[in-house]
Amino acid sequence: MSLAERDGVLLELMDDPGCDPELLRTTLRRFETINRVVSGWGHIYRSRIRPYLSALDRPARVLDLGCGGGDVLTHLAHRARRDGLTVEWIGVDPDPRALEVATTRSSPAGASFRCTDSGSLLEEGESFDLVLSNHVLHHLTSDELLRFADESRRLSRGLVMHADIERGRVAYGLYTVWITPFAPGSFLRTDGLRSIRRSYRRAELADVLGAPWRVERPFPFRVLAVAPGLADA
Repeated sequence: MSLAERDGVLLELMDDPGCDPELLRTTLRRFETINRVVSGWGHIYRSRIRPYLSALDRPARVLDLGCGGGDVLTHLAHRARRDGLTVEWIGVDPDPRALEVATTRSSPAGASFRCTDSGSLLEEGESFDLVLSNHVLHHLTSDELLRFADESRRLSRGLVMHADIERGRVAYGLYTVWITPFAPGSFLRTDGLRSIRRSYRRAELADVLGAPWRVERPFPFRVLAVAPGLADA
């Protein structure tokens, strides 16, 4: 199997509306452990999010688009609360199955979840200081990706940050071994490997998104697409 080119046709099991609901719930719940290890939001929070929110010197609003089971938003909200930041955290996902898991989490005050999407939020006139996502980009078709990127900028009056996997043989091999103890009773092995095959390399994502997006590699096997918001433009 070649990873030289992105596989934009392969579908993940959890994206099937008819997939096994218990396997999906287990997958979404275990993402908390997986994301703590591989997604690097702790580093992004310390180096990017905390300094940015602190510099606002006022209460802030943060949106997590495609929040899934809500673990990333909850993790960031707990960190911000410990740091004394006043933030309203809103996680949205169009899949009610994901929101079912998200709303069962023990979230700090100021964190909430809604079953909606970026287009609907724009129609409502919503705006945020920071819009972010985790592991959303590789799920999208090329047209969906450009629309998602544009809508996320139009929702933000400050920053936009989209984090994702970077495709590569080393990432694929390491994940195959590392995921073994977490995989039983879930989609984690199959979908994780499919996610890597669907994901972009840094230069590919930069080419697709274009200016003013800046695509960084904050650490191995990860990409972070960053752009200024358009809500106040």
